[in-house]
Amino acid sequence: MLRNRITDDEVLEKPFNLSQLRRLMAYMKPYRKQVVITVILMFVAAFCGLLGPIILQTAIDDYMPQGDFRGLTMLALFFLAINGITLVCTRQRVLTMSRVGQNVLYRIRRDLFNHIQKLSFNFYDSRPAGKILVRIINDVNSLGDLLSNGIINVLVDAASIIIVIALMLYLNVTLTLITLLAMPLMIGVIAGLKNIIRKRWQTVRRKSSNMNAYLHESLAGMRVIQAYVREPETNQLYNHLSQDIRSSWMQAIKVNNLMGPASDIIATIAVVLVYLFGVSFIDSGTVTVGVLVAFSSYVWRFWQPVNSIMNFYNSILIAMASTERIFELMDTPPDIFDHDNAEELPEIEGRVEFENLSFYYEPEKQVLKNVSFKISPGETIALVGPTGAGKSTIVNLISRFYEPVEGRVLIDGVDINTVTLNSLRKQMGVMLQDSFIFSGTIMDNIRYGRLDATDEEVKEAARLVHADEFIRSMEKGYYTEVNERGSRLSQGQRQLISFARALLADPRILILDEATSSIDTQTELLVQKGLEQLLKGRTSFVIAHRLSTIRNANRIMYISDGRIKESGSHDELMKLKGDYYDLYLSQYRFLEAM
Repeated sequence: MLRNRITDDEVLEKPFNLSQLRRLMAYMKPYRKQVVITVILMFVAAFCGLLGPIILQTAIDDYMPQGDFRGLTMLALFFLAINGITLVCTRQRVLTMSRVGQNVLYRIRRDLFNHIQKLSFNFYDSRPAGKILVRIINDVNSLGDLLSNGIINVLVDAASIIIVIALMLYLNVTLTLITLLAMPLMIGVIAGLKNIIRKRWQTVRRKSSNMNAYLHESLAGMRVIQAYVREPETNQLYNHLSQDIRSSWMQAIKVNNLMGPASDIIATIAVVLVYLFGVSFIDSGTVTVGVLVAFSSYVWRFWQPVNSIMNFYNSILIAMASTERIFELMDTPPDIFDHDNAEELPEIEGRVEFENLSFYYEPEKQVLKNVSFKISPGETIALVGPTGAGKSTIVNLISRFYEPVEGRVLIDGVDINTVTLNSLRKQMGVMLQDSFIFSGTIMDNIRYGRLDATDEEVKEAARLVHADEFIRSMEKGYYTEVNERGSRLSQGQRQLISFARALLADPRILILDEATSSIDTQTELLVQKGLEQLLKGRTSFVIAHRLSTIRNANRIMYISDGRIKESGSHDELMKLKGDYYDLYLSQYRFLEAM
């Protein structure tokens, strides 16, 4: 069931490795100049910011004992100047890196969306849309702070640590060594927590994915939920998923927040040790008061970037949980793709041939079994038979939405596996039973079939399928805005618009998969009149349960158990008195009884 797939956790357990981080950093290569400038500015800001304790030590040891107010004034002005430089550099860094970070996120989103458009039907058949949305939106957004600030900050923090150590060594070597004694303890904390943090944030991402998938399903099926009064059950499952997110988030935060306090405790221990030894050094005359005050300030400034680097590492662990999911999706290979040396399919006549073709989604459930047939250009072929017999699979194979397990599909004698997908599908018009309407105007929705079509060509296509009358009756006619999935339109109106879209594409091969299933009988008669002219000169495949719509087809194929059991015109199959005859009579009797 779909809900089982929604609530099941996605398994994605890969070891932390630098290759993924390097792959993420590769997106910053086009912005190397901005990054270098930002790093220089931040180094200047960091250096200026670290001069404060030296200035303080000079004031305490040199100017204050002598009452040198002029010297103190000059130090104060110098201190204000370096703070001004720090402010300007920091502001420029924030603006530049925010711009760079957003550009990188844009490129990741672009590449991710371009890739998912290449993935085949099999990919979408096995994944709820909500889980895909999480990776494109939430997981990418979670990288924003890392790309905008984290990477530059860690470089500056690392430089700050080096500068601080150098300044501490300049002030007193012994106190510096005492301060560094706490570093092994900090390294041990990082080593002990890193894997726990990463795994717990992976769990948060998976739980969030479950929630988004369920929300997407619930919003799409809200009418069904309300019609069957399933709000209590839906709310119960939603609460369960919400509690999962809350619980996993709290578990992640508990471990995540151990880093900061651990760093503070270790820093406090180091400062206490500095003061304990520093006071004794003052008594012995080896350290001045100014040096001890300045040094204690540098100890805190040493641990501040260390703490920042720890938080950055924390951010890396959190971000890697998202990065793994992003690249896992980006690395999913499409099942259907242009093979090596694929050529452009020239303009076709519409001759279609299946050669000993077999297909299955699962090996134990074969959908088509050794199917062969030949269709001449301009023929209209109707596919009928019980549900699940393989009718839609046949037309999907022609469009190469799936590939045969055995055998070949030929168009004008060319194996469609040897041509590019674009050149193949551009010469086909497909109208499915589920008539998808995009947000936008009716004009835009019809023009989707051929983007360079004029307004008059769009209207002509609508007139041909007799959609023009109801479109003109709407408040803004062809420029009426329709909501997502065309919720303002009836099912029949949505199918007519989709019909006009397919006709506007002017395809050589036309596929109608239950295209008239939701059109009333009167409208259907009008559509049939329009189709008579359209189908001339085109190879057409029509799947229809309503047999009255296919009586005039050149050939009718009765599909059952993955095979073509009967093939011929309507009159020929009626004389045969086989499966098609039985199906036609049963439908005729049903309509008579109504």
